[in-house]
Amino acid sequence: LFLPSFQDLFGVSLVVPLMNLHIKSLGASHTVAGIIGSLYGVMQLFSSTFVGCWSDIVGRRYSLLACILLSALGYFLLGNSTTVFVFAISRVPVGIFKHTLSISKALLSDLVSERDRPLVMGRFNAASSVGFILGPVVGGYLAEFEGGFYQTSFICASIFLLNGGLVWMLPWSEENSSNRDHYQDKGTNSCSAKLNHDLHSKSATSRAVTNSSFFQSPWIQVAAVLKKIKGIACSNLWDVFLVRFLMSVAILLYYSNFTLALEERFGVKPLFAGYLMSYSSALGVLAGCLLGPITRLYRYNTYRLLLHSSTFTCVLVLLYASAGSIWMVILSSTFLAFSTTIGRTCIIDLELAVGGNEASGTLLGVGQSVTAVGRIIAPLLSGIAQEFSPCGPPSLAVGLAFVAIVIMNANTQKYRSHGSGKLKNQ
Repeated sequence: LFLPSFQDLFGVSLVVPLMNLHIKSLGASHTVAGIIGSLYGVMQLFSSTFVGCWSDIVGRRYSLLACILLSALGYFLLGNSTTVFVFAISRVPVGIFKHTLSISKALLSDLVSERDRPLVMGRFNAASSVGFILGPVVGGYLAEFEGGFYQTSFICASIFLLNGGLVWMLPWSEENSSNRDHYQDKGTNSCSAKLNHDLHSKSATSRAVTNSSFFQSPWIQVAAVLKKIKGIACSNLWDVFLVRFLMSVAILLYYSNFTLALEERFGVKPLFAGYLMSYSSALGVLAGCLLGPITRLYRYNTYRLLLHSSTFTCVLVLLYASAGSIWMVILSSTFLAFSTTIGRTCIIDLELAVGGNEASGTLLGVGQSVTAVGRIIAPLLSGIAQEFSPCGPPSLAVGLAFVAIVIMNANTQKYRSHGSGKLKNQ
């Protein structure tokens, strides 16, 4: 799964940086380009929860293959987009079904033990990040040739088709049997007995019909999806998702005006800001590889690691907002790459640990929707804050991160008891 995740973001990052240039070359105005981009985000917002829950109902194999092939169709249409209308149509299947990485994470969560999950997720994120670092370089090189955008789109579609073949070759029978053992061994590991009882009973039913549910009536599948979403909505996971939302908006605010703020505050050219962001991305890959030793150092207590990484992130963003020299910015960016990578992995692990692995697809889908809401709100907040000062967005980010830390501290007993129980059971 690490190889498809690398190829996934490599293919996407070939195309995404060139899309604005392409749609403008088709004659679209800035407003039309912005509307199409916003519609893609809205489709992602509403589809992530349903697709994640659908993967719990019909099984990871069919849902992952469907998402990969339909995403490939979207990028193939993009490679044939000679008008703005075709360009907009090509974004529909990608906007609805480009949840391949989320379903892959849910599959990894099914396969590994709770103790090894942060390590495996960290390596998975690292593999994906390497693809996102290399993709823009190759895409920019290909864009120099005539018809470069169309070539990169077809290459991206071909990569997704290759990923479909790799996923089809996975040993699914072994995965299903290990899944059942995994669920049986972890029946008592959750700190939320009511939620786990509900999700476990629903998952037992869904696992019993996984092999045939893909061929059931769509209405039956929709009813099952809505029932699982209702179970999540009525659970006590609101604080976990609120922390994820606040920290996501805080990080998005930090990056929202990064290039412009560096230019206004320190007279730094955009090229240097680009190098600095690439440097941070490379360090994020390293951080993902170091998650194993770090989680062992914290005795696999996800809550404590998340609390400390969020606190560190808050302090580093504050340091960036008050930096008096470019060297302070470089210092804060260096350590932010580690704290944000660790925080993203820990919040996913905490969602699965508190909510239970039985609905991992639904939980990850809801988490993606929460982050998508942050992506919609963050630009608006950044614009308002930037009216007052170039340091406005990161200053607001500090406040939001502080609120997230307060919420985590208010629920210390619940998460701490969960962490100790998890170690005891293991």
